[in-house]
Amino acid sequence: MDLSNKKKWGGSPSREDLLSGAFEARAAQFIRDANIPIKPREERLATKDRLLAELDPDEDVWVYGYGSLIWNPAFHFAERRVAKLHGFHRRFVFWSTSGRGSPDRPGMMLALEPGGCCSGVAYRIAPDAVDTELSSIFLRELMTDSYKPRWVRLTTDQGNMRALTFSANRKHVNYAGRLPLQEVARNMTDAEGGLGTCREYLFNTTEHLLELGIRDSGLETLTRMVRALRGE
Repeated sequence: MDLSNKKKWGGSPSREDLLSGAFEARAAQFIRDANIPIKPREERLATKDRLLAELDPDEDVWVYGYGSLIWNPAFHFAERRVAKLHGFHRRFVFWSTSGRGSPDRPGMMLALEPGGCCSGVAYRIAPDAVDTELSSIFLRELMTDSYKPRWVRLTTDQGNMRALTFSANRKHVNYAGRLPLQEVARNMTDAEGGLGTCREYLFNTTEHLLELGIRDSGLETLTRMVRALRGE
């Protein structure tokens, strides 16, 4: 991939670019070059509507972020809480061949995998903004069908709630499964794609978790390994 074209993608997506379709238009060529099909926009929005229909009429809508949604949510929210998800853990299990890597030098991306627990951030969306803000999220997270949206139960210091989150689609062509940390670190060290470098994604996630008082030993170890491989 010619990384001189990276500016045409424009880095991490904004809410406005996601809703208008501008981000998708810029990203499409990178994604197609990596031989990954793009899920039709109307299908992503239909999935959002189906999941919303499972809510009680007066139930608040919460979204759980465990990776880039923590440091670039790209949607408007009314409240944010540190939250814990039991039954899933975050892990780098996807090859990134367009966003944070390329077909000849793939990076890796986070997803939720079954087992263990995971601390992240729960966002409450204002009732009158649910449709628009969830549209931004679903257009972003389901673009390449790497993730499966699901309802999960979260625990917080202020109480428990049900929330939407996105776990790994293990049938996706870029699903790499559980790799040794050393291999993950090597793959992340120099990988770069239309959204920027893979290491930036790792460093941003680790640093923002620490700012929230969340310790993730796996991500912190990977961060040290990648910095060491780069001689930092």
